[in-house]
Amino acid sequence: MKILDIPQSGKRGLYVSQGGRYGQISRALAIPSNPRTVRQTNVRGILSRVAAGWRGLQESQRAAWTAAGSGVNSASRLGQSGPLTGLQLFNKINCTLAQFGQEEVVAPPARPQFPALAPQNLVITNTAGVVALKLTCPTSPGENTIVRASKPLSQGFEKCTDLRILGTCPAAVTGSADITSLYTARYGAPAADMKVFVRVSQIVNGWESAPVTFAAIVPAS
Repeated sequence: MKILDIPQSGKRGLYVSQGGRYGQISRALAIPSNPRTVRQTNVRGILSRVAAGWRGLQESQRAAWTAAGSGVNSASRLGQSGPLTGLQLFNKINCTLAQFGQEEVVAPPARPQFPALAPQNLVITNTAGVVALKLTCPTSPGENTIVRASKPLSQGFEKCTDLRILGTCPAAVTGSADITSLYTARYGAPAADMKVFVRVSQIVNGWESAPVTFAAIVPAS
């Protein structure tokens, strides 16, 4: 329910506070389900292994990560953020590298200059009941463009924050990258009149660029 209180975010006892579109929200704590899917266990396994790797570093290597982390701020929460610890930056970089099959590093990589994102728009077609999702790409997306997407939603949604990784963007053919197989492998074919959100970003040396989000509605056949 909506309440009048100071801005809060997080769990306290049996209640959870968060900011809502129209003000502060407080709700009863609910324990989420834990289906232990293959994707969940893989991600958790990567985090456990990478975190254990921190203990195997030399002290000078940990000091280098700590120095690098002091120049990287966490995501803002209630208008507040702060520098990452060396362990946090080590986990952030190496979990990202491991998740996309790239070699992990023991020294903090320098922040890259990201090239312009190739995807410019999301186009959904429905030809005789066959739905296709394509990203308009005037240039090549390369091998480091990551695609996330939402499940099919009501077209009344104006934004979506729950987007899951589909994989790397396929090569563009005649100006379009076909992500249909990536999407349907995760969510199945979206029905007509449903909305799909797709978010793209780039991964370079474990660093991720600012994402760009597109949305489109599945047309009638």
